[in-house]
Amino acid sequence: MALPERIETEVELEEVMTRPSAALVEDMARVEGDLMLLGVAGKMGPTMARLARRAWDQAGRKSRIIGVARFTDAAVRDRLEANGIETITADLLDEKALASLPEVPNIIYLAARKFGSAGNEPLTWAMNTYLPARVAVRFRRSRIVALSTGNVYAFSPTNGPGPDESTPVGPVGEYAQSCLGRERMFQYFSEQNGTPVSLIRLNYAIDLRYGVLMDVAMKVFTGQPIDLTMGHVNVIWQGDANAAILRSLRHCASPPFILNLTGRETISIRWLAGEFGHRLGKEPVLTGAEAPTALLSNAARYHKMMGPPQVPLERMIDWVAHWIRIGGRTLNKPTKFQSRDGKF
Repeated sequence: MALPERIETEVELEEVMTRPSAALVEDMARVEGDLMLLGVAGKMGPTMARLARRAWDQAGRKSRIIGVARFTDAAVRDRLEANGIETITADLLDEKALASLPEVPNIIYLAARKFGSAGNEPLTWAMNTYLPARVAVRFRRSRIVALSTGNVYAFSPTNGPGPDESTPVGPVGEYAQSCLGRERMFQYFSEQNGTPVSLIRLNYAIDLRYGVLMDVAMKVFTGQPIDLTMGHVNVIWQGDANAAILRSLRHCASPPFILNLTGRETISIRWLAGEFGHRLGKEPVLTGAEAPTALLSNAARYHKMMGPPQVPLERMIDWVAHWIRIGGRTLNKPTKFQSRDGKF
């Protein structure tokens, strides 16, 4: 896929993120039946649904794609419908609403709660652990790809490869613990009912409107101090992450298939700030010193199975820097990747 040197508008951004690769089209052509995305209205869901629609269109498949969410922003629902995705407005925590959803052979579970977890822990556990159990029972006859997070791992040495899928988990804080609860519920009901499941441990997806790169770049641009204590991260372009999640429909299994999903590099925040400083003509303001550990993941299995991400790190950095220079819209939702106490 030919990548533009820079991205100028949100229309262009979403076109790039929803442009399917040949590998995705091939895999989606082999996925039988309709697809439903639960929690479609979040940061990743709308582009994931459109990517699936374009992949199936290119494969000559007319299967339905259905997006379910509360749709507090009606414009999100309207854009999905304009791109060939059916929508259902529902609160998934409402038992009657969940029961009323159609039987669909392919489910992608995106509903979750992270930001605002500190101070409203019961709702976080309800969204991240109770609801997955209800969904696993409701769609026990479907294939389910459930989005999880690398936060289920403990911090690991920054000079090592990072934890892989066989590494024991060690979540820090209630948010991460509730995410492990989500995985355990899907694992339990997968084994009880024979439901084929994929669990995708993602960190961190990058869009030009939010993400770790945007967080660091904006602080460089505005002269805000950058805390180096959480001194290293992994990232992946959101379009690549969406494609991998969709392709994981073909790998669902019981017990569940688990996949770490992120880029190849362990990225130094100090180095990243310098790269943005160079591109933006600013001197980064750095504070603190790098801890010897960070929240990292080893995604070698993903790279071996699906190939390297199509958008390399340097191109993401170039795109984000240009987006800031032209005043591109942001979601104003910092990732809080710096958190070492698990509070979000």
